[in-house]
Amino acid sequence: MDRIAQSDLSLGFGSSHALPLPHPPRIPIADDSITLQIDSSFRPSSNPMPPVPLQLLEQRFDVTGSCSRVVEEDDDVVGDNDDDDQREEEQFILLGHPMKLKRGRGGNSYSLASSSPCKRFVVDSGIESRRAVVRAWGNQSIEEADPEIHEFMEKEKQRQFRGIELIASENFVCRAVMEALGSHLTNKYSEGMPGARYYTGNQYIDQIEILCQERALAAFGLNHEKWGVNVQPYSCTSANFAVFTGLLMPGERIMGLDSPSGGHMSHGYYTPGGKKVSGASIFFESFPYKVDPRTGYIDYDKLEEKALDYRPKILICGGSSYPRDWEFPRFRHIADKCGAVLMFDMAQISGLVAAKESPNPFDYCDIVTSTTHKSLRGPRGGIIFYRRGLKPKKQSINLNHCESNIQYDFEEKINFSVFPSLQGGPHNNHIAALAIALKQAASPEYKLYMRQVKKNAKALASALISRKCKLITGGTDNHLLLWDLTPLGLTGKVYEKVCEMCHITVNKVAIFSENGVISPGGVRIGSPAMTSRGCLEPEFETMADFLYRAAQIASAAQREHGKLQKEPLKSIYHCKEIADLRNQVEAFATQFAMPAFDM
Repeated sequence: MDRIAQSDLSLGFGSSHALPLPHPPRIPIADDSITLQIDSSFRPSSNPMPPVPLQLLEQRFDVTGSCSRVVEEDDDVVGDNDDDDQREEEQFILLGHPMKLKRGRGGNSYSLASSSPCKRFVVDSGIESRRAVVRAWGNQSIEEADPEIHEFMEKEKQRQFRGIELIASENFVCRAVMEALGSHLTNKYSEGMPGARYYTGNQYIDQIEILCQERALAAFGLNHEKWGVNVQPYSCTSANFAVFTGLLMPGERIMGLDSPSGGHMSHGYYTPGGKKVSGASIFFESFPYKVDPRTGYIDYDKLEEKALDYRPKILICGGSSYPRDWEFPRFRHIADKCGAVLMFDMAQISGLVAAKESPNPFDYCDIVTSTTHKSLRGPRGGIIFYRRGLKPKKQSINLNHCESNIQYDFEEKINFSVFPSLQGGPHNNHIAALAIALKQAASPEYKLYMRQVKKNAKALASALISRKCKLITGGTDNHLLLWDLTPLGLTGKVYEKVCEMCHITVNKVAIFSENGVISPGGVRIGSPAMTSRGCLEPEFETMADFLYRAAQIASAAQREHGKLQKEPLKSIYHCKEIADLRNQVEAFATQFAMPAFDM
């Protein structure tokens, strides 16, 4: 075998044979206790040796030159004709393996060999060692790469499986959606729209996004000549702001349902003290309409009166905590009278709309936005539908009858607002996952699922009413209900924390009391997530009993401890009533499988 060129690198292990080097530079390997030292002949122009991963040190290797190869046990790394008595050997243990340090003839280099009966890996400063360093992290699982994050993820999986999820805006996605979200599509950058990207290599990404657009229109029964869609928004809040930015100048007016009445803050919201909470209120002028505090229903007469005075450019219907159907013909009439674009945010009920279990906003509205999770059961993101084609000659209640040559101009404005005005590249993994969810939303099975979501919400409402619980509006037309806790002397904040101790998740909401004062005494409860786990009306009646018992526990604790703040709340975690209910909730919840989970 030809002699391998000797290297200027030596291993400093404190041997008496090592050359004395004054303050040599140190190159880290995998373990900081092991370093390579550069001898006195090192020059800055020499090729430095990169960090060596620990797994390379755990095999037999030689540091002798600039080439990298695997050598069999009987190979002679230093040279075929070396004389054993011309080399000095020193034995020691490295990483649990018996090793030999051999000094070559020139006296300036050492080779490291193992006495274990395995192959040796030659480590050098060449291409293969650098490639190995780069590749070392690429194929590790989460458990290997980041045990801390993996532990938190496993705990969250157990929390979801062992608990009852009743937050109206949460749901469980299917395995196919989850696989798309965790796919290689996250690697691709694709700023722009299909066919007009800023980067090359997007031919398949374009096909995915176009298919997603087609499925979005199909899921809601829309004609592509009359409706367009943008599937790139990162959330519904982003989608709403993109609509405002595309159609309005800063400071122009929008009007939406007040947040304490069940509206969403992305439609504009000021605190009672006048602080602008949402971006919509910071960059545009927002004005709210409200529900009738005596009934909990939207007061359409006052809405019309306010809209005619305020003259918003965009009138918004839709909200996050409104349990009743929306009267779209009345909204259309008001929008036409004040000259406003009519926009509907169907984030909460998009699944019901797709399944035709809710009135259809597309017959009356100019723009419709939504999240893509919640009742739609897709990935977390947003979507914008906008009218295209000819406008009606005369504004009528139903906009599907067109008798003019004037075109809608929403498409270019909204698409430009999404990108490049507000967002960067779309999340292609999300768009693929959304395409999967929209395909499912058009299926007969999904329609049966959404029908069951409504049945379950009504069963839950009836069971709570039978226990003398007060529901806002007295019931529900959709997937959610609002429980007024003030007759029990509770706030939503205290109640949701007690429920959480029992492994039930709900969320607090502000509500209007009958005298018109905003009260923190409400809680919102929804049926989609537990319906996705296979629960039917009898199970939701059982859940109503759990919810009522949690309210009784919270009320009794508040009478005993006074107003429950953070510390007193912690003190009741281990009380017998909480522990008993928690155990019953876990026993109940673990009967039902989690979609896409391997438990």
